[in-house]
Amino acid sequence: MASNTTVEAPYQAKDALKEGLKCGALGAGSGLFFAAMRTSLSHKNLGLLGVFKFGQTIGITTLALGALGFTHAAAANIREKDDAWNAAIAGGVGGSIAGLVSHQMPKVVGAGAGLAIVLGVFEYTGGRFDGYLNRREEDAFDRRQRMLTQRRRPLEETIADVGEGRGICPPGYEERRRERIKEKYGWDINPVSAKAD
Repeated sequence: MASNTTVEAPYQAKDALKEGLKCGALGAGSGLFFAAMRTSLSHKNLGLLGVFKFGQTIGITTLALGALGFTHAAAANIREKDDAWNAAIAGGVGGSIAGLVSHQMPKVVGAGAGLAIVLGVFEYTGGRFDGYLNRREEDAFDRRQRMLTQRRRPLEETIADVGEGRGICPPGYEERRRERIKEKYGWDINPVSAKAD
């Protein structure tokens, strides 16, 4: 009897310094953007270099995202696995560094734990924002054709399930309606003709 064990591919080591520098550069850019937003929203005219008045924002985002990228790759290298735990470990470190701004230990621990949970769950559930349905790499036209063949029902079957009336007027509906009204109320309804007699 054959066993159903799957053979995993050997782990490919990641360059932790490269990942840390790449994420740190991304953090520096986003920190510069947030500092520029804070400068533009300030009440005083700070000038062109006033963005560096909020240099703490640039430094913290650079350090937090750089540490997050480095820790993610380093945890994967140490554990020799690429799974959600690496993202959770990296989220804990990055969130803790981001929480250092508050100078309060409960906020540091809370930010680390919160980001660890969010990143761990995000990575565990597939790491995609566009949802489960868009996972298959399928041509859009083929997907639409498949959806049409799967979900299209004949009009007669739909009318039999839903019933007539309420805007659903299959062929012969007006005659059946006139007969029902005549049977129930005794009124004879003559359709209005558009032709002049």
